[in-house]
Amino acid sequence: MDFSTPEDHAAIRAAVRELCAAYPDSYWRELDRTHAYPSEFVRALTEAGWLGALIPEEYGGAGLGITEASIILEEINRNGGNAATAHAQMYIMGTVLRHGSADQKQRYLPPIARGELRLQAFGVTEPDAGSETTRLKTTAVRRGDCYVVNGQKVWTSRAEHSDLLLLLARTTPYEELTDKTRGLSVFLVDLEQAVARGQIEIRPIQTMLNHHTTELFIQDLEVPAANLVGEEGLGFRYIIDGWNAERILIAAESIGDGRWFVERAARYASERVVFGRPIGANQGVQFPIAQAHARLEAADLLRYKAAWLFDTGQRCGAEANMAKLLAAQAAWDAANACLDTHGGYGFAVEFDVERKFRETRLYSVAPINNNLVLAYVGQHVLGMPRSY
Repeated sequence: MDFSTPEDHAAIRAAVRELCAAYPDSYWRELDRTHAYPSEFVRALTEAGWLGALIPEEYGGAGLGITEASIILEEINRNGGNAATAHAQMYIMGTVLRHGSADQKQRYLPPIARGELRLQAFGVTEPDAGSETTRLKTTAVRRGDCYVVNGQKVWTSRAEHSDLLLLLARTTPYEELTDKTRGLSVFLVDLEQAVARGQIEIRPIQTMLNHHTTELFIQDLEVPAANLVGEEGLGFRYIIDGWNAERILIAAESIGDGRWFVERAARYASERVVFGRPIGANQGVQFPIAQAHARLEAADLLRYKAAWLFDTGQRCGAEANMAKLLAAQAAWDAANACLDTHGGYGFAVEFDVERKFRETRLYSVAPINNNLVLAYVGQHVLGMPRSY
């Protein structure tokens, strides 16, 4: 088994690191203070082709695999940035790529790859449904050559910075279904047009981190039937199909955060002198950092295995979910070790530890809670009864 780093992977890391160098801690610190969107950084990522990494070359993308895409996002977080501001541009288009019509692929993927069209918003979660996606209530009723959509979405991130919205809505009433995973459909929505017509209202949700998430209030939204992705009623299956990619990419972002924390903590512990010696000489300071590093290394191996399975077309649900679980836990361990190492300075804005601390905490909860991952592993991997 070969664990050496491929040259192209090293080249990707170096190029992303160079790009990120133009956007130092002070850039992200100011965005966090003002709750502003990193438009300049996202534009640079797009122009460099990184956000089109998973789009095939025939549609103008880089045609890379999920392994390479995960490396890109990892490096952004490892260099102090926050890849969550744009990561959806990478994987949301996968639904169109795998299940869209030939016309939809040709119409949308090239401009997405060029950065002329932003597909960053994903309307799935609802206030009364949460993680129980099959219970969502937003309806899409067919009327002639269009669907009329009514409902509400919540935690729809980047809706204010996206041209298109990938929307999951109910096309068959829940009570009429024998198979409850059916009856949901996916649509591509012209978000700017819908907002201009008053058919979608976007309300920002203020959170503890600069995440740009929103609520969507949808009233009599008309979506052309041509914007239905795949077959009507199979939308839940299409969404699940994209979850493995999302899990792997989130794992990579967590690992990037974790490495940022470990590197900052190790450097500070080596430089900070108290009572005549570096604080890192004390086992109480040194060991938690070393432990965090070890856990990150283990999570990283599972990330790569999940990515390899995905890229080779094999089943990877268990590995993708467990990679996300372990990476989020390892990043949080690293965050705590880094904050403890810095002591009071860890709470000072200028050190950036508190900002990254808030950002990495999200990965234990979203886009899927770690408890739900444990339930998945318990039931679908280990064959235990459904937990309550």
